[in-house]
Amino acid sequence: MLNSLSGRFLILTIVFVMLAEVLIFVPSVARFREDFLLSRLERAQIASLALLADDMIDADLEEELLLNAEVYNVVLRRDAVRQLVLSSPMPRPIDRTFDLRDPSALHLIRDAVARLIETDPEVIRIIGAPVREAGLLIEVTMPTEGLRAAMIDYGLRVLILSAVISVFTAALLFFAVRMLLVRPIRGVVDHMQRYAAAPEDARRIIEPSAGVTELREAEEALQSMQIELTQALKQKERLAQLGGAVARVSHDLRNILTSAQLFTDRIEMSEDPVVQRLAPKLMNSITRAVNLCETTLAFGKAEEPAPKLTRFALGSIVADVISSERLAVGEHDLSFAEDVPAALTVRADSEQLYRVLSNLVRNARQAIVATGKSGEISVRAEDGDADWIITVQDTGPGLPKKALEHLFTPFQGGARKGGTGLGLAIAAELVRGHGGALTLRHSDETGTCFEVRLPKGDVTVA
Repeated sequence: MLNSLSGRFLILTIVFVMLAEVLIFVPSVARFREDFLLSRLERAQIASLALLADDMIDADLEEELLLNAEVYNVVLRRDAVRQLVLSSPMPRPIDRTFDLRDPSALHLIRDAVARLIETDPEVIRIIGAPVREAGLLIEVTMPTEGLRAAMIDYGLRVLILSAVISVFTAALLFFAVRMLLVRPIRGVVDHMQRYAAAPEDARRIIEPSAGVTELREAEEALQSMQIELTQALKQKERLAQLGGAVARVSHDLRNILTSAQLFTDRIEMSEDPVVQRLAPKLMNSITRAVNLCETTLAFGKAEEPAPKLTRFALGSIVADVISSERLAVGEHDLSFAEDVPAALTVRADSEQLYRVLSNLVRNARQAIVATGKSGEISVRAEDGDADWIITVQDTGPGLPKKALEHLFTPFQGGARKGGTGLGLAIAAELVRGHGGALTLRHSDETGTCFEVRLPKGDVTVA
């Protein structure tokens, strides 16, 4: 119980209430001492009234008056004349004198603490102002035994009462904390444990119900986190299933394309000029499709394979990409521009770089065609100091907001209706495999521009 929130709160409440009572205890005992001494002055003044009424009283009556007042003698000053009104034998000389006419709180507390600490009996003189202005001052001498005993008795009663109040207050706060804080927190913990047992089950997501503002905010934050986690787990499961399906389709498609390669070899033997011109392009396309299927199978097992770095002319790759996209344009008014130095060679994986540029140019072409307007796509390359820089720019409508927020995230960054967003994700991964970077330079109503940077130096490929 002591390790629980409510148990520790109970102990702290008792400690703090007792501390507050102790801070109140000393001033209250000081006030009790002052009241005790003032009451002795009042009793002495009342006793002195008998003498004022009759100048002569017998010794027995005087002794009884002093005994009832619990003092040794009474001195009354009236009209600047100091008069010993009542007196009895003193057991010892006066040890201390206290003036109660205008004492400060600090002096009262100091004198009260000193009286509690001092155990030896003393005779003290008390000076005060008579009640109802019955003189200038009144002073009495009295023993301290009764005063100290009364102060100790009063202090014990205050401490016992403080302890009872502390326990009662702590108990009320204990049950209040259990009802208002501990029970709702325990409920949140139970929800978290049930959710952790089956996070894919949306029925186990917490429903905020706390009345306390802070707890409700915590429940709402937990609900949001659980919803996102459940969706992510479902997405992961769907991706795993999709990956398995794609791997199976790629396996069968690779076999079909391999057969198509055999037929393409026969087509290359044709003497038809058109066939001789188109056959190499068809052969290259089928070869790339086979390589893509094999890469997809490898991706289903782990990730994209490491690039096989070789030196080749970048212009030929760009020309193949643009030739393929020109065939897909059809009757649409779309032009292509190439600005690649003929002597520019890069060190990269030619097949992977073809896929990168093909994805970028295809996305640009689809975006312009979807608008129904004319447009242009340009591919430029330059030889930088530390990198080869390739830019793919179009005059399309620009990327939508959702695509910009999830630019390189699979299945979330699609720029067109029905798109999966895989093209940019694959391109970015392939470029990273070369140690480079694929970045979006700008995208607005005037068009979109992507930049590919391939490092020239030695790189550790992923």
